[in-house]
Formats: sequence, C-alpha cells, structure tokens
Amino acid sequence: MTTFDSREKAFEDKFAHDADLMFRARARRNRLFGEWLAGEMGMSGDEVKDYAGSVVAADLEEEGDDDVIRKVKADLEKSAKSMSDEDIAKKLQSFMDEAKSQVMAES
Repeated sequence: MTTFDSREKAFEDKFAHDADLMFRARARRNRLFGEWLAGEMGMSGDEVKDYAGSVVAADLEEEGDDDVIRKVKADLEKSAKSMSDEDIAKKLQSFMDEAKSQVMAES
C-alpha cells in the first residue's frame, strides 16, 4: 500500500467515524429534547420514553431538522402549548451541545 493509499484510507476511516458520532449525537439530542418536551406537555412514566422515541424517529424522515420541528409543533398544538419554530430550533441546539458532550464522553 502506498503512502497515498494509507492517507486515503485514514481519511475515509475518520469520515466514517465522524459521521457515526454525528448520527449518535443527533439521536441523543432528539431523545433529550423529546424527554424535556414530554415533561413540558405533562407526560410521565412510559409516555416520556415513548414520546422521546417518536421524536428520534421523526428525524429519520428527511435531512435537517424540519421534520422534527413539524412533529413537535403539531404535538405542542395538540396539547394546547405553543413554541415558535425559532424557539424550537434554539432548544434543539442547546440539547445538541449537551448530546455532543455526552457522546464524546462515551467514546
């Protein structure tokens, strides 16, 4: 294997590792956000876990956060709560910071 091939393999491995960490961080962020949001909507027990799982699943629909924001906004309206898209996005970002820290600590 040449030096170039070794470097290429190293870059590919790093890219795959970084992509895996980002996927895990996004899933963790969505779970944390879903758990927080469930509490805000008055859920408890298994409802919290189930709701957090539904937020994680919603993020798999399309690229970006629009799918999560749409789901959460609809759920909030059903529970007579309200948050703007901007507030939801800010809250997602705050949970992303926490999720990244947790995932990196586990790695």
